[in-house]
Amino acid sequence: MKVKVISVLEDNYMYLVIEESTRDAIAVDAAVPKRLLEIVRKEEVVLRAILTTHHHWDHARGNEELARLCPGLRVYGADERIGALTHKVTHEQELTFGAIRVRCLFTPCHTSGHMCYFMWEDGSPDAPALFSGDTLFVGGCGKFFEGTAEQMYINLTQILGALPKETKVFCGHECTVRNLKFALKVEPENEIVKKKLAWAKQRDDEDLPTVPSTLQEEFLYNPFLRVTEEPLQRFTGKTDPVEVLRTLRTEKDNFKKPKERPNPQAMLAFDWGLFSPFLEKK
Repeated sequence: MKVKVISVLEDNYMYLVIEESTRDAIAVDAAVPKRLLEIVRKEEVVLRAILTTHHHWDHARGNEELARLCPGLRVYGADERIGALTHKVTHEQELTFGAIRVRCLFTPCHTSGHMCYFMWEDGSPDAPALFSGDTLFVGGCGKFFEGTAEQMYINLTQILGALPKETKVFCGHECTVRNLKFALKVEPENEIVKKKLAWAKQRDDEDLPTVPSTLQEEFLYNPFLRVTEEPLQRFTGKTDPVEVLRTLRTEKDNFKKPKERPNPQAMLAFDWGLFSPFLEKK
């Protein structure tokens, strides 16, 4: 199977997974239909299904249009709020697309109906793939919009964290640099965090994706997977893993982006009053 990483919107990823023997394809989080269909045509594949991790518009907003344009398209997800849903899936349900096997992993917290998708091919030497949506990021985890720290702890340790360590992690957003800046604040002596951050900054400068990582790597630099480690407990002042995770998420929510320097031309325009007519309008 081949995974096409597709950058869309401000920092989202959607994915096209191609079954190379049949040239059938599955999309994950099809937010921008036009872009997805361009790649479907370019790759000369047939789009058979969409796997949606959660109902948020930047992951699911293309479903209705794609269902209209591709008759018979199957749309999988765990939340009734997902547009054009045809197949509601449950935890550990398995799906088959040609040689591609998919295990659905229910990870409620970011949303109450969040589902991750673990994919592999029997007999393939390639590592399996995890499409983690907004539950697990490179160097981070999703916000607890509709759930609790207890839920996220189970998601990260018992569900996703228990997958094979070589599993490639394909997440829903490109937020690696910011995540690792926070990780460095939490563990300033962690050399692996420093190296991964330098690498991620270079990728960012070259406008290249930082996905996939591997689960094995995540345990070395992702603070949300390191809640039993002494530096994390020292940083949070907690020893219970769930409390460490809860405190980390609060700290991350309050972690500010570095202030961007204002555009000098824009500042001059303000000084000269060029924006005044627009600002005075009701």
